Amino acid sequence: MKKELHIFFTCLMFYTRIPCPKNIDHNPDYLNKATRYFPLIGWIVGSISFLAFYIFAQFLSVEIAVILAIIASILTTGAFHEDGFADVCDGFGGGWTKEKILIIMKDSAIGAYGAIGLVLLFLLKFKLLSESISIFQIESYSGLVKIFLLFISAHALSRLAAISIVFTHEYSRDDATSKSKPIAKKHSWKEVLGAFFFGLLPVLALSYFQYKFLFLLIPVFVTRYFLARYFQKWIDGYTGDCLGATQQVCEVIYYLSFLFIWKFI
Repeated sequence: MKKELHIFFTCLMFYTRIPCPKNIDHNPDYLNKATRYFPLIGWIVGSISFLAFYIFAQFLSVEIAVILAIIASILTTGAFHEDGFADVCDGFGGGWTKEKILIIMKDSAIGAYGAIGLVLLFLLKFKLLSESISIFQIESYSGLVKIFLLFISAHALSRLAAISIVFTHEYSRDDATSKSKPIAKKHSWKEVLGAFFFGLLPVLALSYFQYKFLFLLIPVFVTRYFLARYFQKWIDGYTGDCLGATQQVCEVIYYLSFLFIWKFI
């Protein structure tokens, strides 16, 4: 149990800005095992984001509360995944060879593709999340529970989609100093089972209210499949930035699919 807590806090320290016990570090072995808890981090980030939304929605408009909820999630993770998304936009937008793409993604400066990508990403998140929340009655207990499950399921499932690439593809960079290199090692059934358990549970809970929300799994994992295939084609695998981009794109696809399923199925 003590070892599992250490692994969990290693995951929490790596993927968020939440303070952890002083004895926790980026131990490569623990970081590799921490992949089992990556979707669980989505529960935490989603819960903080929902809490921010709920508090601000009491005295501000839903739209402003959604913006502040998005800001809360960014502050919690330190824009970890958004940074990866921007780097992927720059790398694949400006590079035409594996070497060039990897060099551009390694550059800490943001380019035009990354800036444009982030603007469009946040616009989509804001609009899709606002419309998704408007489906439910915020004033009712049942409505709040559904909104809460919407938040954590989007964050958890998108993180499952991202980390599952680690289980099926090879790490692209040869640079052993990369901060994401430790998670690219071989994984046991514990990492795979843990990731899928924490990633799927919130969606299953949401589908308790409406079974059709199970269909959300299809577009998210189809998106994951094509992103992984695209990365494989151009850079022979994935990088940490690719995982961050996958999480962000799959989160947006989740909200988009949620609205589509609600309106048309």
